[in-house]
Amino acid sequence: MTKKYYLTTAIDYVNAKPHLGHAFEKVLADAIARWHRLKGEEVFFLTGVDENAQKNVQAAEKAGDPVKKFIDKNTAYFKELCEKLNISYNKFIRTTAEEHAKVVHEILKKITDNGDIYKGKYEGHYCIGCENFITEKDLVDGKCPEHNESPEFRSEEAYFFRLSKYTEKLIEFVKNYIIPEPKKKEILTRLEEGLKDLCISRKGANWGIDFPGDNDYKIYVWIDALINYISGAKEHWPADLHIIGKGINWFHSVIWPALLMSAGYELPDKLLVHSYVNISGKKMSKSAGLTIDPLELLKKYPADSIRYALLKGTVFSDFDFSEELLVERHNKELANKLGNLILRVSALAEKSGIEETDNQLLLKLRLKEIEHFMDNYELDKSLTLIFEFIDICNEYIQEKKPWETNDKKVLFELVDSIKNIARLLGPFIPETSKKILDIFEQQNIKKAEVLFEKIK
Repeated sequence: MTKKYYLTTAIDYVNAKPHLGHAFEKVLADAIARWHRLKGEEVFFLTGVDENAQKNVQAAEKAGDPVKKFIDKNTAYFKELCEKLNISYNKFIRTTAEEHAKVVHEILKKITDNGDIYKGKYEGHYCIGCENFITEKDLVDGKCPEHNESPEFRSEEAYFFRLSKYTEKLIEFVKNYIIPEPKKKEILTRLEEGLKDLCISRKGANWGIDFPGDNDYKIYVWIDALINYISGAKEHWPADLHIIGKGINWFHSVIWPALLMSAGYELPDKLLVHSYVNISGKKMSKSAGLTIDPLELLKKYPADSIRYALLKGTVFSDFDFSEELLVERHNKELANKLGNLILRVSALAEKSGIEETDNQLLLKLRLKEIEHFMDNYELDKSLTLIFEFIDICNEYIQEKKPWETNDKKVLFELVDSIKNIARLLGPFIPETSKKILDIFEQQNIKKAEVLFEKIK
């Protein structure tokens, strides 16, 4: 029986066009999805957008647009980004869909029936950027550390979820849930301090999903947003892997499993918490003018070059990205190393033909290590090893000089090795991988077109 594998990205706020961090998370998730398909698994890959957030409403008002029109426009940009980056999702969820609201109400009813929702009063500092109340001790110089903005003080009657009831269960669950270890330790430290019950409603909001049984309130957006992983997947639940940025670790590692425990659902298997893409060592920020628009980048460079440059970044620590870095990786690695190998071998194979033999060259491919790194989400290390083998293949041509010897067995070794390289590169640069396989899986190999034109 085919193994099933269900993975998700976070769903993105549509208060603005997508930034490079969104592109990184999408290509990271896509590479993992394609890797599991390569292993013969039946993959369901969910991505999408969070359309019910108050920050979307604020952005629409600032732009002078009706909320729905504004959200539809920005959602279209996120879908366009996925299409242009060749993201192989199975479903793109929008949380304004009626089907989603229905599932949210079903789950809240289960939580209510379990006695875990009650009405009370809430006072605290609220960050619109986080869509969350923040404790005094988490503020840095009076500001939210994630958004560098002062939260507003709110006092309101509200509905609460008995989050504190699940502290001990969460401590046990988190120990085998969060990757990497430092992100797990952060959450365990906070859990050991104890939990307060969670405010799960917003009074007087005019956008979002109605609170069941009380139309004066909307459901707190994070409760609604997290449930997308069930409403968007249905029979595929539970998730094998949630992929999120480090800024929303708490919601996914504490609030989400606690809601599932209360509602009686199976729990997800793993949470992969990735780091941020920086510009000049600083977190991207529109207000500070530190941002790169991936849709503009896609007008200038091939999707595979952008995917490759991003996936060479590390998953578990912040990394810098720039157009200069993209161009350097495109020219030195994709065009010079991979592109030249394909051109030379395809031309020689067309001229001389190939003759099957034991492929001794392929023994130098460190496949087990590549598989280990892929399964541990260290994709950059897998790419490094694949390109080490590309270097070995280029050196092998120089050593064996098949243009002088017309050695068909040497050419077979090279062709067979290239097919293995192409399959391994499929999760990273799918368009190029397909082109390479189309060339070398033919009975009569023809000289390849240039795969990557040099960028001046």
